[in-house]
Amino acid sequence: MMEERGVSVDHSTINRWAIRFLPLIEKMARKHKHAVSGSWRMDETYIKVKGFWKYLYRAVDKHGKTVDFLLTAKRDKAAAKRFFDKAVGANGDPDKVAMDKSGANKAAMDTINAGRAVPILVRQVKYLNNIVEQDHRAIKRVTKSMLNFKSLLAAGSMLAGIELIHMIRKGQFVFDGAEAMSFADQFSALEGMVRSA
Repeated sequence: MMEERGVSVDHSTINRWAIRFLPLIEKMARKHKHAVSGSWRMDETYIKVKGFWKYLYRAVDKHGKTVDFLLTAKRDKAAAKRFFDKAVGANGDPDKVAMDKSGANKAAMDTINAGRAVPILVRQVKYLNNIVEQDHRAIKRVTKSMLNFKSLLAAGSMLAGIELIHMIRKGQFVFDGAEAMSFADQFSALEGMVRSA
């Protein structure tokens, strides 16, 4: 886009812009996101950062719509609880959550349920998670060609943008004229909302 306008910009400058602005655009986009269903599928996948594996927690609803995501350095009860707290804070309480046999994820849900009058139903059935496992592919396909992230902050920022584009493709946003816009135009509209805020 900059080249079309006759402006020469180094790729590292664009990378710095992405790290700075993608989280802001993703945060603004959340205000326009469709509500998700109460049946979630949760799982984590691996992302390489500075040569080490980090963990991207993700959840989708039973229709495959993205609920939330969180990149963490560790895969433990505390990280799983942080993810669930973030997802519930942004999307409300689910009726049920399907997950794999991960002890850390189950322990986090047990901690959350301990303080609730009506507990969230937890189902640890391997094949119920196929939806989220397949959804990981779209994210992995994009990150695979990126040649590695240099920091957790940069990885989190870039993943916010990747997840945002993935949600746009799934038609998860509601704002005037969104259904008639291309994916690029929807992203541009969300970016414009950040500039005007």
